[in-house]
Amino acid sequence: MKKYRNISKAFLVFCLFSLLSTGSFAQNKATWIWYPGDFEIWLSNDMQNRRTERGTFFPPFWRQDSHYVLIDFHKVFDLKEAEEVEIRAEGQYNVKLDGKMISGYPKKITIPAGKHKLNLKVHNQQQVPSIYVKGKTVVSDSSWLVTFEDKEWIDETGKASDQSGTTWLQAGSWNFDNSELPPSTFKLNTRPQYAVSTKKTGNNLLVDFGKETFGFVKLHGLKGKGKANLYYGESKEEALATETCETMDNLDINRSVAGDSLINLSKAFRFVNIQLDPGVSIDSASMLYEYLPVADRGKFKSSDAQLNKIWDISKYTMELTTREFFIDGIKRDRWIWSGDAYQSYLMNYYLAFDSRSVTRTTLALRGKEPVSSHINTIMDYTFYWFLGVHDYYKYTGDKEFVTQLYPRMKSLIDYCLSRRNANGMMEGLAGDWVFIDWAEKLSKQGEVSFEQLLFCRSLETMALCADLADDTSGAADYRKMAADLKTKIFAAYWNDDKKALVHSRVNGVQSDNVTRYANMFGIFFDYFNEEQKQQVKQSVLLNDKVQKIVTPYMRFYELEALCAMGEQDYVLKEIKDYWGGMLDLGATSFWEEYNPDKKGAEHYAMYGREFGKSLCHAWGASPIYLMGKYYLGVQPLTAGYETYSIQPVLGGLKWMEGSVPTPGGDIQIYCSTNEIRVSSPVGTGVLKIKSRTKPVCKNAAVVSKGNGLYEVTLKKGQNYKIAYKL
Repeated sequence: MKKYRNISKAFLVFCLFSLLSTGSFAQNKATWIWYPGDFEIWLSNDMQNRRTERGTFFPPFWRQDSHYVLIDFHKVFDLKEAEEVEIRAEGQYNVKLDGKMISGYPKKITIPAGKHKLNLKVHNQQQVPSIYVKGKTVVSDSSWLVTFEDKEWIDETGKASDQSGTTWLQAGSWNFDNSELPPSTFKLNTRPQYAVSTKKTGNNLLVDFGKETFGFVKLHGLKGKGKANLYYGESKEEALATETCETMDNLDINRSVAGDSLINLSKAFRFVNIQLDPGVSIDSASMLYEYLPVADRGKFKSSDAQLNKIWDISKYTMELTTREFFIDGIKRDRWIWSGDAYQSYLMNYYLAFDSRSVTRTTLALRGKEPVSSHINTIMDYTFYWFLGVHDYYKYTGDKEFVTQLYPRMKSLIDYCLSRRNANGMMEGLAGDWVFIDWAEKLSKQGEVSFEQLLFCRSLETMALCADLADDTSGAADYRKMAADLKTKIFAAYWNDDKKALVHSRVNGVQSDNVTRYANMFGIFFDYFNEEQKQQVKQSVLLNDKVQKIVTPYMRFYELEALCAMGEQDYVLKEIKDYWGGMLDLGATSFWEEYNPDKKGAEHYAMYGREFGKSLCHAWGASPIYLMGKYYLGVQPLTAGYETYSIQPVLGGLKWMEGSVPTPGGDIQIYCSTNEIRVSSPVGTGVLKIKSRTKPVCKNAAVVSKGNGLYEVTLKKGQNYKIAYKL
């Protein structure tokens, strides 16, 4: 069943048999391949344009790019014997062997023994040009090289150019391993889900699915002639508010025989208010729940039942917002926002460790050349994109992805550098949205300190990635720019009297306002010295006179900064109070914004609309990240967990246990007030323990580091049990 799209049949998918081989790639699994980033851009356009508001098409407001319509694929191989070759291509195509065109659209060819070069050129205006090659020993995979402009011409003698000016990249792929299912047929999985209650009033039904969900409503036993109007609500109040609910469907029914009908556009809801004309009837309603099948490897459980529920609801929130890409919310906006995605990446590293969702989202956000605006038009969201690449490498160690992405990083940072003011700072220009956070009366004027910190971190990221890409001069330039900017930041914004970074500078003059944003980022970016960290903790983070944060989005960073300062006891109380407050109001997923001072249906209002707030927002799931990194205490020290640290902190809990996913398997941790148990399948780790007496471990040395801190070196594949006294 086609759930949300009729796949165009403008091109035939042709087939031929292929056997190819290279000495460097031994995997014998064929998969569909394309120009890297093109499928991601194509799919993001499809997904982000499904949003509706009260039945009206509601597209994104930033530039949407398209895939390249003509792609050249090639691979050099060496066959020990002649092979038959089969290929599928999505689009019009031609085939060349050793530079010679094969006539027509061949479905079978024989490739002689020896070294050969196979080229396929594919054109497709509507879907992404892609190929599938399968043979006995070698297949289509990411080792193929691709370009959108081969720059090959034929001179007057009939000789082809050497293509020395052509840029080739490694092909993109995902998990399209079935030759009969090309990339354009992609759709998320579905499974039936049923209502927990249905209330009938006359000819109308109020259907409750028991929790926030996402998918396609199915009407059973639908019959008659007239209108069927469906009003969706993340809350009961929204579903009943037929004039102000955010999403709805209006159906014209003309059926003499009762049957089932599936709504063709997915929606987010808990409640559905179904109102029928007198001539229309239905028996019941159910739904198809739509989801991306991802295994949740990260786990957490503790002595605190409320905290366990908070973690479980955070996990479900992430499940709902992890779709074709990491999106912001499932009711609205159903778009890919870089700031929201960045937090999803971090939570993902402690839950599913689905690196492909990270790379898909990263590529979709970046789009095509030339750069004409900030990502999502938001200055800070451009910087979060760079931070996402930084952390992706840190957690996965995937150098190949980063180095192939590096040219796109350079052009984006060049855009930022071109928009600096005379002081070398970033300041909002025409078309720039300086977002920061949803906060009342938050100034965005002048040189905002928060933006400079993100910009500085972005330059540091560029230096790291330049090193990976062997761009030595670029790395030196970016490193110097970052160091110079950091010096400027403290000269421009640090205020000795306030013991903090001030919010902004306008016309060269420090503002009098101190906000939390730059100060909390300065802590976990490690930009402050130890004295400054303690000053900022007291004068800003623990100071109720500084404007409070009311979005889970920025509470994420505020609580991370406090955890980085060793305030896990305080943070645990904050988590239980803030996220527990949403649970007390009946939340089944976590919200875009929560202000405990609001009452009743006031909680659902935002953007000047009665039900404008999203009650399932990715940035609400941050306890996943906090519990994994700062309570279980696991984080990589070098790329891909080659080395890592574990520093469990109970924060007032009696015990906790869990698992943290890594590229090489899951690290298991148990911690109580007198015992720690750890096992890890990866790298070399260091376990850091705070103890009143020297801990005891039978199979590893315990080294004192002073002030009650001890360390144990962890080797992969071993189980450790440590007795200690908290």
